Amino acid sequence: MIRLPTPGGGLRDHVPGPRCPAAPASPVAPASRVVLAAAHVVADPLADTSPGAPAALDWDATLAFRRHLWAHGLGVAEAMDTAQRGAGLDWPAAAELIRRSAAEAKAVGGLLLCGVGTDQLPRPGGLLAEVTAAYEEQLAVVEEAGARAVLLPSRALAARARGPEDYYEVCTQVLRQAAAPVVLHWLGPAFDRAFTGYWGSEDVDTAAGTLLDIIAAHPGAVDGVKVSLLDADRERELRRRLPPGVRCYTGDDLHYPELIEGDAQGASDALLGVFDPLAPIAAEAVRLLDAGDPRGFRALLDPTLPLARHLFAPPTRHYRTGIVLLAWLAGHQSHFTMVGGAHSARSLPHLARAYELADGLGLFPDPDLAAARMAALLSVHGVPQ
Repeated sequence: MIRLPTPGGGLRDHVPGPRCPAAPASPVAPASRVVLAAAHVVADPLADTSPGAPAALDWDATLAFRRHLWAHGLGVAEAMDTAQRGAGLDWPAAAELIRRSAAEAKAVGGLLLCGVGTDQLPRPGGLLAEVTAAYEEQLAVVEEAGARAVLLPSRALAARARGPEDYYEVCTQVLRQAAAPVVLHWLGPAFDRAFTGYWGSEDVDTAAGTLLDIIAAHPGAVDGVKVSLLDADRERELRRRLPPGVRCYTGDDLHYPELIEGDAQGASDALLGVFDPLAPIAAEAVRLLDAGDPRGFRALLDPTLPLARHLFAPPTRHYRTGIVLLAWLAGHQSHFTMVGGAHSARSLPHLARAYELADGLGLFPDPDLAAARMAALLSVHGVPQ
């Protein structure tokens, strides 16, 4: 038994759950949906760094976690916001991460998509052409590594764009340079307020129209759209309007079961940060869809929603702290330290609740190890055990 803090300042007792037998891992990718987990990075806890300094990663642990995801048949979305892109992970470290992950993907035959952004640019100011050149520089790194690209939203573009025509111009230039179809990422302001009004309008329908115009003008250049608006109805509406052959990758970490299952008018594929901790359950659930068992799919995935909604509670951008905590508790890394000091971004009661919900789902391969690590973390912060 361990003692967990409550939001009101009290303590409650928690008895760790039993070890739950997991389905055997299979590297075979699900067939009915494309499913990718946006993966976190593991900081080097012994590096002498400080917030704002270049990121120092534990490369062995970081790459081992990607092999864990591929072992369950999931694809890896690399150097995305889950990897603290633009929030502790600088471009030189991200470029090295892309190269190393691409080499690992080739070795195991794993699906890999990598984020292409503009975070090497100083902020703010500058010309629109500089945004395009920054995208092209990063695209070259991804393609030289042999990976496919996700065109990340750009704070620099959001700051410089005067309207929809500027988004159209930049995307057109980048899509013309891409050797293979890319994924366009629409990240809503819940994750980053800098993206309020992205695609040139704060009206979501107008913004969606601009995005659809870009896709329609470049047939064959866009594999899909990752939609991270945390609005299931908006995602379904956009999904219905996409041209044939263009995928909708849900990035909605609050409503993913219903969006992946889909409806009579279509279904979403998945590119989700929450599948970082949920990989074994997610892979097993989607294979039930493959087998024609949507009820079984929902029976496995619906119970994960309370944990997901807790991890992604406002301020949503700090969801990564809970994800890294769970990776540590599950034994995927030896410490709870994040680049940029982001491990301090959530309160002890928030972290305690994340542990409790994950334990209830049977996410920890060794519940005793998870409980011991959680108790040690709480003790260091003054919670008596």
